[in-house]
Amino acid sequence: MTSSASDQARAAIGQRFRSLRAACGMTGRELAALTGWHPTKISKIERGRMTPSAEDVRIWLDKCGASDQEEEFQAAVAGVSEMYIPWHHLEYAGLRTSQTKVMPEWESANLFRAYSHSIVPGPLQTGEYTRAVLSSIRDRRGLVDDVELAVEARLRKHELLADPARKFEVVLEECVLRRLVSTAEVTVKQLTRLIDLSYLPHVDIRIIPHHAEAAPRSRGWPVEDFWIFDSAHVAVELVSAYMTFTADVDVRNYEKTFSDLFGQGVGGAEARQILFKALGGAT
Repeated sequence: MTSSASDQARAAIGQRFRSLRAACGMTGRELAALTGWHPTKISKIERGRMTPSAEDVRIWLDKCGASDQEEEFQAAVAGVSEMYIPWHHLEYAGLRTSQTKVMPEWESANLFRAYSHSIVPGPLQTGEYTRAVLSSIRDRRGLVDDVELAVEARLRKHELLADPARKFEVVLEECVLRRLVSTAEVTVKQLTRLIDLSYLPHVDIRIIPHHAEAAPRSRGWPVEDFWIFDSAHVAVELVSAYMTFTADVDVRNYEKTFSDLFGQGVGGAEARQILFKALGGAT
């Protein structure tokens, strides 16, 4: 997954600005003259190459006689800006910032659906596993060392996982269970936690066995790790950025993908057999 979705969203917003200008019978140069901007700024906004500031939006709509639509346009532009956030914007003060920033979206949801082919998802992690993952991120991105504060912030998600009123559906590739992020002792504790969680009635852990062959996976694989919050939005952690999808078409696409993955996984006793086997290999 790249930032193409956010590029498309910016292009769609740009088209709305362009349509608004055209409806007023103005050329781009005429609008530029009214605003005092360079014509290339008009072009970049309309082509989705530049995200207008809140003040830009206000001026554009004022010159087009559409100030009554400002709230709608401001919300649309803000949504695009929040869709793709580079990690260095989130983590400029350390890892704790990125952990606390996302908590409101977690606390407001009741149904959580996740897929992972790389690591155990956050709320299911032990403290030691979380510390190893965040320490690796700190070192790789050259961040300030606030790992302990970040671990404390992330472990707040354990409270959500313990709430029987919330539903968690998690699909893991079997390779996740065998990937060492730290020591064998950390792995053993993590696998033991997954086994314990698998008995909770509101936590449904599915594992896709490594022998599940490529035939049913020819439609759209590989898939990035992602979380679906209720049916409201999807969060995806890319190498360079944190992405949030809220458009219905995007959320439905991820829901369909999750349903396909969920159907390929095994749960309950079958999942625990795989977990116990992985546990035996780690000890």
